[in-house]
Amino acid sequence: MTLSRMPSQHMSHPGVRSFHGAFAAQSLLLPCLRGLGKFSHLISIDFMGDLLNCLKKLAAGRGADATVHSESYLTVAERLQCCVVAFRIMRNNMDALNVDLQEFFVQLYNLMLEYSPDRENLGGLFAEALKVMLCEGRQHDMHRAAAFIKRLATSCLTFGSAEAMTAMVTLRHLLQKNSKSQSLLENDGGGGSLAGPIAKYHPDASDPNLSGALTSVLWELSLLSKHYHPAVSAMASSISNMNVKNSQIYLSTLTPQQAFSEYSVDQEKFTGLTKPPKTIRNRKRGYKSSTFLSTHTSNQEFVEDDKLIKSFSDHFEVLRDITDNEKLRRELDLTLSSLHLYKKFRKQKENGL
Repeated sequence: MTLSRMPSQHMSHPGVRSFHGAFAAQSLLLPCLRGLGKFSHLISIDFMGDLLNCLKKLAAGRGADATVHSESYLTVAERLQCCVVAFRIMRNNMDALNVDLQEFFVQLYNLMLEYSPDRENLGGLFAEALKVMLCEGRQHDMHRAAAFIKRLATSCLTFGSAEAMTAMVTLRHLLQKNSKSQSLLENDGGGGSLAGPIAKYHPDASDPNLSGALTSVLWELSLLSKHYHPAVSAMASSISNMNVKNSQIYLSTLTPQQAFSEYSVDQEKFTGLTKPPKTIRNRKRGYKSSTFLSTHTSNQEFVEDDKLIKSFSDHFEVLRDITDNEKLRRELDLTLSSLHLYKKFRKQKENGL
């Protein structure tokens, strides 16, 4: 037992020091967090309390020092990664740790309002956070589950197809796993005996347990059932018709990460209209004078459809090129920042020698 713990203890000292050092250089923070999440099973239990306290401060958007300026506040991606790492550490050491993760649920609940898929490439990380924090593990408190269900449904109205499917899969999983939350599918609000001390829904509440979501109704599903993407529309309709008995028997195996990767714009190709609309041929043969006019009109429709398909294809090719350019620019900035830090380190090392 002692020999097995020695490597983890030796790894934890430099790991925690580098984690604290990453506060000063935020370009290194995200890779450091990913490494902690990947090798969390090798970290000694003696350091996990301090590590989780650091993650709580980072998830709240501030550094380890209380005097951090507003310019050095963390991004949404870094704060989401902090929540994911904290839950991975808890899952790997559930028997040895007794830590309340309510603060991380509060941060995820608030980060949903700050999440912007067009601003940063956060779709995969957002799907991972929903999977690790909401889909895995034991059953949630009904007030917390209802708050996340309501906020996910509201967020779907502004998301793209991939993010909307990610949120809808998580929403359906929460409804199936927490049967009491299915009161949100009823037509009458109020919540009845399940509402608790809060008699009115507060959409701007920062704590999910204090939002009073059980007093509301998922009216967003009515709008999402008319979504432009057929998969989102079908998912919203199936959730609206969800039955308590069926939800206890069948649990969806589709994860939020699978839903995002399947419906991401980067994975699918826009082909425009598959076929032009067929002309009406069930006409009387006696009207031969209108044959030339109808043929000329149908040819014009085909030409306009071809122009429309080409314009849409060109538009989405430009959007895809812009997205690729932004990814390359982010990678270039990260590489230049790392080179700058390395040169600074070498200069300090030479001056020290």
